[in-house]
Formats: sequence, C-alpha cells, structure tokens
Amino acid sequence: MEEKVVLEAIHLKKVYNYATPNAFEALHDINFQVKEGEFVGIMGPSGSGKSTFINNISTIDECTEGRVLINGKNVRTMSANDIGHFRYQNLGFIFQDFNLLDTHTMYENIAMPLALAHVSKAEIDTRVKQLAEELQITQLLHKYPHECSGGQRQRGAICRALINHPRIIVADEPTGNLDSVNSSELLKLLQEMNQKNGVTIVMVTHDPLIASFSSRLVYIKDGNIETILEKGDLDQDAYFNKIVELNSKESREILTH
Repeated sequence: MEEKVVLEAIHLKKVYNYATPNAFEALHDINFQVKEGEFVGIMGPSGSGKSTFINNISTIDECTEGRVLINGKNVRTMSANDIGHFRYQNLGFIFQDFNLLDTHTMYENIAMPLALAHVSKAEIDTRVKQLAEELQITQLLHKYPHECSGGQRQRGAICRALINHPRIIVADEPTGNLDSVNSSELLKLLQEMNQKNGVTIVMVTHDPLIASFSSRLVYIKDGNIETILEKGDLDQDAYFNKIVELNSKESREILTH
C-alpha cells in the first residue's frame, strides 16, 4: 500500500519585502513531501532558510508563491479562523524557548489548546493528567514555569503540543535550551512517539547528534534543498557519521567560496 503524504510543499517560494527594492528571496521554488510516520530532520548553515522553511510548511508563516498541503488541504486557501481550527486538529508545535506563559500554571499552559477549542472541563482534566503522568510531570502541574527546570518546562511544552493528539509535530531547535541529559531524554521521547504511535515529526536542528534520531535528513543551503540523506538500514552511529560528513563537506565548500 502506498504511503500517505501528510505534508507537501509545491513550488514553494518565500520573498521578504516583496515588490520593494529590498526584496530578498529566502526560499527558491522548493518541492518537498513528508509521508505519514516519518521523522524528518532539517539542517543547514545559519541563514540558509531552514526556519523560514519549517514556518512556511506548518502554517506559522505564509509563502509568497506555491502551495502547502497538509493532509491534502491547501492551507493558503483557508481563512484565518479555518487555519486556527485546522492547526488545532492536525499540528503540535515544540519551540526552543518553550513559549509557556509565566502567568499561568503548567496545568493551565498544557490545557490551553483544549480550552480554546471549547473542550469540556472534565475532558481537559482527564487528558492533562493522563499526559502529565506519561511524561512524568504530574508533580509540576500546579507550579509556574519559572519554578521549573529547563527540562521540566520542555516536557510541559511537549505535553501542550500533544494534548490535542496531533498527527504531525513541528519542532524548531527543541533542544536548544537544554543540557545534554535533557536533550537526550527529549529525543528519545520524540523517537518513541514516532516509532510506537506513528506520529509524524519534522524537526529543525543544527546538531548532527540530534539529527541522527531522524529517519531522513533534509539539508537546506541558500534557500534550496541541497541534499537529502536517508537513514535506511543504517544504525544510528553510521547515520550520525554520514550526517557529520555531510556537514563537514558543506562547511568546507562555504569556506572555499
């Protein structure tokens, strides 16, 4: 049976300051697909367009030209309200800076997507407590984010991302503010969600070790997809070495130009 495409970019182009003398084309005619159950890593040098790319394929930003299809639906033809509802139904977001509200408890932060969707209080309570137990932060639910460690806050952010049972998780440098121990725990958690629950993950990272948890790596350079590296039958060590080799090659090319 053919694998389902859950996310697709077709002739995607992003231009900042469009129709002005300062126009800058950050993404150039990109075509890209993510299939259901994939764990896709996105890498590239600073300024390559990787964050612009992930923002454009996940409804955070709008492309200048082209189409973005999520589960076959063209998000550019939707109203702002429709996109908000669609985002709630399909996507979960994990960011480097957690994006938790310090004026709300961890419980309230995690529950917020459900509250905005007018889910009943009883259902919210059940789902928040169940997810918090799975991610081992039950004891933190009534604390505020500033009372928690970086790793604990990131787990809270993951709970919030998962609370609506999304089929696609978008993660932008999710380990950027974490130490090595918490980074490893987070990546193992994402990998488990991907392998056991079939959740599709698209993750931006600058770290080859973090990228080695993915099943496919997309390397972006100067607004284009430069290379796609498949893990295939490689073990994680061999895949990591190929990613390091790719980054070293690209770095050498940048230095010699």
